[in-house]
Amino acid sequence: MSEQKRPLEGVKVVELATFIAVPACGRVLADMGADVVKIESPRGDNLRYTASTEGRPLDHHENTTFDLENANKRGIGLNTKTETGKKILFQLLEKADIFLTNWRPDALERAGLDYETLKKRFPRMVYGNITGYGEVGPDRDLPGFDYTAFFARGGMLGTLYQKGTVPMNVIPGLGDHQCALALAAGVIAALFRARITGEGEKVSTNLLHTAIYMQGIMVQAAQYPAYGQVYPIDRATTTSPFIIAYKSKDDRFIQVCMPVYDDYYNKFMKSLGREDLIDDPRYCKLADMAKAGRSSEMYAIVWDAMGKKTVKEWAEIFTRDDIPFGVAQTWEEVLADKQAWAIDTFYRMKYDNGHEVALVRPPIDMAEAGLPPYQRGPLLGEQGAEILAELGYSAAEIKALEETKELIVWRK
Repeated sequence: MSEQKRPLEGVKVVELATFIAVPACGRVLADMGADVVKIESPRGDNLRYTASTEGRPLDHHENTTFDLENANKRGIGLNTKTETGKKILFQLLEKADIFLTNWRPDALERAGLDYETLKKRFPRMVYGNITGYGEVGPDRDLPGFDYTAFFARGGMLGTLYQKGTVPMNVIPGLGDHQCALALAAGVIAALFRARITGEGEKVSTNLLHTAIYMQGIMVQAAQYPAYGQVYPIDRATTTSPFIIAYKSKDDRFIQVCMPVYDDYYNKFMKSLGREDLIDDPRYCKLADMAKAGRSSEMYAIVWDAMGKKTVKEWAEIFTRDDIPFGVAQTWEEVLADKQAWAIDTFYRMKYDNGHEVALVRPPIDMAEAGLPPYQRGPLLGEQGAEILAELGYSAAEIKALEETKELIVWRK
């Protein structure tokens, strides 16, 4: 193994972003060894203040949401609206290999931080950007969150629910994290190219495109309404009853997934204790069953059978018979999932206040580099003084900037 264990050690990243999508990308790069400097306004990233919407205490010394997106970074608090603040921002960019932002296109242009302007000054720099709806088109400057641009506009809320009911409940971060991983892949590829050619690149993605891509199989299939179903659907009349969640005797749900219905039919009937239906011509071929309008009958058969045993019993049977399934777990159960812990999904974080909690890692494992060390996300301006010192500022200059509130420095 080489002395440089983390693949992005030596790479400098400047992050000028709030909330989740772009900061989550910065977190991935930081875990890979990059020196990520997060620039925040004097008030700080709005993600520092979302605790009440997530059902947890507002404690800046134990901010699990902020740490999920910002662990392993260094932080500086700057008033970039002042000339000095802008100067420091550009001094940081001069040393950066990658610049990450989620500002809207018009705001970037007004601040002189759009790609076309920056590439003239920093031609080798990789520029990464995430927006709600993209950077062109009539809606490019609309505010975009995953609730709106990803779930709603992207087509999930209008399709993925039981017909005749209301749209599913959604949670923050799901679309943002998808975008973050896409951006991370793009900027790393662009950085590789920049190291070879000396030419920078702009990498961008958005919540709308990402949502449509995530559902691409079914979005494309919607062009063939004569062959399938128009969503939202009724579970009981779905095309295949073998890719649905069913209720157990103890009122738990178990998702089964047998996409090649015909191959699994006899095996599944045996698992359900319905050997009498093996090779039954009414049901054993999906196309024939659907053509005859019997899909709802098979749904009822499986529903009835699944309701006769507990979730624990079904888990044992399906494991024995190699039937693909997953128990619909609560978040509390996920936190206790032995398999999730075995694959290092979580790590323990002990905060300065003495509390220890489980935090989630980004889903990237490297055999040679191993797991990254973890440092909680920076308190507002926590490393500001050391970052300015690295830029050549004296202690007196740093103190003066702090007094004029152009620099926010965390004081313990």
